[in-house]
Amino acid sequence: MADAHAKHHDYHLVDPSPWPVIGSIGGFVLAIGAVHYFHGSPLWSVLPGFAIVFYTMYGWWSDVLREGRKGDHTPVVQLHLRYGMLLFIASEVMFFVAWFWAFFDASLFPGEAIQASRTAFTGGHWPPQGIEVFDPWHIPLLNTLILLASGTTVTWAHHALQHDDKKGLKQGLAFTVVLGLIFTALQAYEYMHASFSFGGSIYGSTFFMATGFHGFHVIVGTIFLIVCLVRALNDGFDSKQHFGFEAAAWYWHFVDVVWLFLFASIYIWGSHGAVMHGG
Repeated sequence: MADAHAKHHDYHLVDPSPWPVIGSIGGFVLAIGAVHYFHGSPLWSVLPGFAIVFYTMYGWWSDVLREGRKGDHTPVVQLHLRYGMLLFIASEVMFFVAWFWAFFDASLFPGEAIQASRTAFTGGHWPPQGIEVFDPWHIPLLNTLILLASGTTVTWAHHALQHDDKKGLKQGLAFTVVLGLIFTALQAYEYMHASFSFGGSIYGSTFFMATGFHGFHVIVGTIFLIVCLVRALNDGFDSKQHFGFEAAAWYWHFVDVVWLFLFASIYIWGSHGAVMHGG
């Protein structure tokens, strides 16, 4: 009888889990709360949905970690986890393509870039007349150097882990987290001193959507790396099994590459010939 129930394959058949149902409920509650918030309800209207979603993330990923420690993540399963992460990053690439498309469409055809209100007309110029853009060689350049440095430190941490250098792993992760926090702080400072708003023109809308969503991804990636740092401090990785960290590193490199395109196209190319804010 024991042989009849023995596992003769490399796949992992997961146990029944409540997380898909709980996560769906959380997503629905969050959506309803967001609708109420956008119609004037206080901020607490979205907190129950966020709480359920975060609880689902914590519980579901905790189950995945336990499965890995039990040995359920065979080489085949690990390969499929990598495929899943690659497909997720590919979907994120398409997500950012939409914002780049909107920016280039409005900038290359400024005479046709019209929104609902009269203030959204570009006047046939790009950036629109009256817009004072950020100087790309100040904070944007500094943030570029910070993200490039963070890509170096996360690679250092990865190579240290592959050679069982736990000290190097922790140091590299810690430096990467700090650099990510500095980037977010500088971008928040930049936003607070912007001379244009999100709804004032097509330039403001495309600028804040592209750079703002990238900033959101930096925050998510920083949280991802903080979790990896906590796991590293608790000796949760080894040189043979560390896909959680590897996925975080891939995600962080993706964030780096997207920023390089943002810096080159929106900050440098998109501001050519425009009036610099504070200039």
